[in-house]
Amino acid sequence: MNMPAADPGHPFRCTLRGRVAAWLAVALLAGCASQQTQPPRSPAQVRAQIVRLMPAGVTDREGWATDIQVAFAAQGIEPETANLCAVLAVTEQESGFKVDPVVPELAKIARQEIDRRAAAKHVPGFLVDAALWLKSPDGRRYSERLAAARTEKQLSGIFQDFIGMVPLGKRLFGDFNPVHTGGPMQVSIAFAEAHAHDYPYPLQRSIRDEVFSRRGGMYFGIAHLLGYPVDYPRPLYRFADFNAGWYASRNAAFQHAVSIASGIPLALDGDLLPPDAGFGDHPGATELAVRSVSAQLDMSDWAIHRTLEQGERQDFADSKLYARIYALAEGIDHKPLPRAQLPGITLKSPKITRKLTTAWFAGRVDQRWQRCMARAK
Repeated sequence: MNMPAADPGHPFRCTLRGRVAAWLAVALLAGCASQQTQPPRSPAQVRAQIVRLMPAGVTDREGWATDIQVAFAAQGIEPETANLCAVLAVTEQESGFKVDPVVPELAKIARQEIDRRAAAKHVPGFLVDAALWLKSPDGRRYSERLAAARTEKQLSGIFQDFIGMVPLGKRLFGDFNPVHTGGPMQVSIAFAEAHAHDYPYPLQRSIRDEVFSRRGGMYFGIAHLLGYPVDYPRPLYRFADFNAGWYASRNAAFQHAVSIASGIPLALDGDLLPPDAGFGDHPGATELAVRSVSAQLDMSDWAIHRTLEQGERQDFADSKLYARIYALAEGIDHKPLPRAQLPGITLKSPKITRKLTTAWFAGRVDQRWQRCMARAK
């Protein structure tokens, strides 16, 4: 057959000059395909695809699609089908595409939290009752607002007023609002506040308030889900990270290797160091296990600690500690070990009334992701 000369507008074009023989073109076709780049799609095209990929029954599909597309564009994340489906799967799992989802028995949960903190601070119950009897800024008593609260946004507003207006509120909560997740992707408010520097929308009040909006909840949820590089064999592990923290699946696999190398059983939770741990503080279980083989690693305790501090960063996988632990463990186990593993974490929250795990969460989201990818076909 006869093949035309390379056409600058042809999607499979390689850098070839002149007319090319058919047999050479066929031989190079696979190489050309690997080099091709799809032309960038317009925002309208991305939004149209999101609308098509959404589960049936979602209302205001255009509005959801706009907020998702803007979040992808603002963060420079490629809106490829797998990424769009990942966002839709997490949103469906976390809220069913509700901007501010209703939480069953939220008022009861909130009062229990207030009473728990009061007991910890040795505040008598009658003082708590008296404080809740006061009128809040919207004219209702705090106890009335608390009884009527159905969503985390409503509850967060109550605590913000309670902390700011009632002296006892400061004593019980300081500046810490116990509502720490929110929005349609249930993203951490602390995460949003730490990643707000490039937020593309004007702030009406605060980042906390933005998390409870659709645009803010999706922006920060997408940042948490896709805003860091990973090299996982399946999206399943990214979904686990969304629940357990960045690189938790990689770190759980590393803990498994540490356990083999040291012979010390470890909880494979993805936490390489205790929260806020510094060198000189009592080391956690993972650090102690790594220290037990420090001579074989040819690393000091200080070097081990400094490397484990990189556990929430991509370059931890490039470290000498990471490579040497795997080399030691695979020498003992006589087989390659996985570089990703679902963290063994039981989910604990006043909102959770049954035993759930990170693996359960990741599996449910992965099922939704696969259904979305099937819709894409």
